[in-house]
Amino acid sequence: MAERIGLGIIGFGIMGERLARFAAEHDQVRLVGVWDPSPEAATRLAAALPGVAMLASPEAVIAACDCLYIAAPPAFHLVHAKAAFAAGKAVFLEKPLAVDADEARAFVEAAEAAGARGAVNFPMVSSPAVAQLAAWRAEGAVGAPRELSITTGFAAWPRSWQRDAHTWLDKPQQGGFTREVVSHFLFLTRRQLGALSLEAARATFAAAGRSETAIAARLTAGGVPVSLSGGVGITLADDHNAWVLEGSAGAIRLRDWSFAERRGADGMWSAPADAVPNERMRPMVLKRQLDGVAAMTRGEKHHLATLREALEVQQVVEAVLAQSA
Repeated sequence: MAERIGLGIIGFGIMGERLARFAAEHDQVRLVGVWDPSPEAATRLAAALPGVAMLASPEAVIAACDCLYIAAPPAFHLVHAKAAFAAGKAVFLEKPLAVDADEARAFVEAAEAAGARGAVNFPMVSSPAVAQLAAWRAEGAVGAPRELSITTGFAAWPRSWQRDAHTWLDKPQQGGFTREVVSHFLFLTRRQLGALSLEAARATFAAAGRSETAIAARLTAGGVPVSLSGGVGITLADDHNAWVLEGSAGAIRLRDWSFAERRGADGMWSAPADAVPNERMRPMVLKRQLDGVAAMTRGEKHHLATLREALEVQQVVEAVLAQSA
């Protein structure tokens, strides 16, 4: 087996801690250090992973790693990614790429021109449920795609487990459910159907200085019509979503992140017997994401979301949010 790659992490919030816990047990990854400016983050790191150092600066993490995972708020993504690329390191970062879509485009173009090794954390590429959808399509269960609908709903925003990050997750510059959640389903759509094109959109901001509370949009993906909707306060669940593809031969959907379901002749939806909720699927997904990080860092072929794909998703997301009601 190839030598394990050294993974450094900037940002030890929810996502940083989640990936770090799995990276510590991964057979192709070794954690070389973490940096986060918060004293509380240092306390959590010492409790969760006592053998991993909280380093003194972002520069120290970059110097120590082969690949830098950037899990800081979006406003800080590019400064750290550019520094890592300049040091010859690989980069795995959270979406969106940046706060400003034009800055994101310039960053991606420069990274592509330089042949930099970079990828973005869209976990659906590693989801067994998404693999099941693709298998059903390959078997002809859908036939020619006719239309797609994407719906997302939340009891409140941020979700209960994200409330400690409300200072940026509920702000219009970096936060909101469209960037945080809808982007995953737009990425899935791009991978499954083809290039995205926004036709019309509306975003509602109920309070000044807060993130959006509702969106509605019409798009196409590879020429297939797509309807998109989302809202806060429209469900009792923390998070409810559905990605439903209708075709000439049938329909499939991804429900609540992890349930791949197929519509039968009786109109009822059913999932495979081995389907599991998102909490139980997450370890499988993170394991495969880290497999991809290791391959990407070594310059090998990988399945992760590319910088270009993330840029295309971000451009659609920002265009939707720009159409405020």
